[in-house]
Amino acid sequence: MAEKIIGLSDDFWNIRGDMRIGKVLNIGTQCSLVRLAEGRFVFLDSYTLKGDIRDRVMALTDGGRMVEAVLNLHPFHTLHCARMAADFPGATFYGSARHWREVPQIAWASDPVESPAVAARFPQLAFSLPDGIAYISEDEAVHAGSLLAFHPPSGTLHVDDTINVLPLPEAVRKVLPVPRIAFHPTVRKALDDDRQAGARFCDWAERIAADWSATRTLCAAHSALARFEEGGFSDALRAAARKARPRLTAARR
Repeated sequence: MAEKIIGLSDDFWNIRGDMRIGKVLNIGTQCSLVRLAEGRFVFLDSYTLKGDIRDRVMALTDGGRMVEAVLNLHPFHTLHCARMAADFPGATFYGSARHWREVPQIAWASDPVESPAVAARFPQLAFSLPDGIAYISEDEAVHAGSLLAFHPPSGTLHVDDTINVLPLPEAVRKVLPVPRIAFHPTVRKALDDDRQAGARFCDWAERIAADWSATRTLCAAHSALARFEEGGFSDALRAAARKARPRLTAARR
């Protein structure tokens, strides 16, 4: 993987970043920059901007002065928050309770990022918290929970961990029955402690497939971008839910 900024519309840019395990394996990460109707900007997630990417972002945002807020959507994505706060001191920083605990030097907004109050402040974005799984798991290795953000004007869905893109060439897909997207491998471990948790998660995915059927691009944190023809995202997410349902609904029996 290589750092790059991808313009998905005149108002949405996805930044593909580096994240290395043991300084060797690069599993990648992301943030996105969204221009609101009034001309100001918000970031979805934090990333340390460098080189040409930083120059382009600063040119778009008047040296960062037009960045209104940084919405840190995944409670376990905290590595770049402090650097982002230093780069954009005029922005309001939103995060989860885990962000507040792990990066206390930032003057976090009092409303958690997943709250209805924050969603109401940014009506040009739609948000969804998966049902049936923990947003902040007590197990530090379980990262399936995240807050999803959809930008209807560009048809772009930004998601960390909960949904993964399986980046295989179409020629391979024609030979092997490999889905385009799948749920994070720790979803089962993230399930709430009730017998209906797996069903609630799959029902939520089915609702997202319907409500956000206009999705044309899926930006996933540690995998890739996936682009869809009309209806393609809904079909792919429903297929993922159908495949996962037997395993997840059996998890709490």
